[in-house]
Amino acid sequence: MNSGTSFSPPSSAQISNDIERAFAEDIGAGDATADLLGIDAHGHAELTCRDDAVLAGSAWFDACFRRLDPSVRIEWLLRDGQRMEAGGVICRLSGRARSLVTAERSALNFLQLLSGTATTTASYVNAVAGTATRILDTRKTVPGLRLAQKYAVRCGGGHNQRMGLYDAILIKENHIAAAGSLVAAVRSARRNHPDLALEVEVETLAELAQALETDADRIMLDNFDLPQMAEAVRIGAGRVPLEASGNVDLQTIGAVARTGVDFISVGALTKHVNAVDFSLRLQLG
Repeated sequence: MNSGTSFSPPSSAQISNDIERAFAEDIGAGDATADLLGIDAHGHAELTCRDDAVLAGSAWFDACFRRLDPSVRIEWLLRDGQRMEAGGVICRLSGRARSLVTAERSALNFLQLLSGTATTTASYVNAVAGTATRILDTRKTVPGLRLAQKYAVRCGGGHNQRMGLYDAILIKENHIAAAGSLVAAVRSARRNHPDLALEVEVETLAELAQALETDADRIMLDNFDLPQMAEAVRIGAGRVPLEASGNVDLQTIGAVARTGVDFISVGALTKHVNAVDFSLRLQLG
């Protein structure tokens, strides 16, 4: 399973696709309000953050302005993955005033979403500090922005689980029912896709025992309580990595990590959007 923490964003082509969709819904045929500004008016602006947060999404922010006007200049004072203090200046921009005001909302939408994802992730990562447990995201993402949000998870110190249905196998209860048994499901998946990482979800210690007899690369403990989880770690220690999933929040995740599981997957990293509050103030001249 993919668990990389590289800060490298998606390709420029993918980011461009994200920007085109955002501009299509926001700008459409043109920015009618920007006509109030002279065509040659020049402006400069400072981006500030009103929250204590983790920065993520600068590449999308840049691409919004440069899609409209490549001559816009942007000077970043922080990098993705760094902490922002409330009230601090994050970057400075200068260029044609029309370009700055037209791209502003789309640029801030990307930045507030991705910084929010990174900040939430950092909270979960901090909650398991002192353990060896790694925090994973899930496929519970904003439609069309999965690569962006998974990048933001990495900025917050988390790790990516699979990107989608195509790059790894996760066998769950419906797959097991269709195959007839857990063992049969694993065997069939290995036969069909021998090169893909394979994880199997279990709901009981009895199913864990079955899964441990297969060649699964990872086992997911679905909604185990803490005593069950600790027993699962005792049984499976050193045999296969274990991932806890289900009913995990900031209040409970520390106790889950202390059971000794290798990973904890948290849908809330990308599913619950807590946008970071930014402000971009323009001055002409």
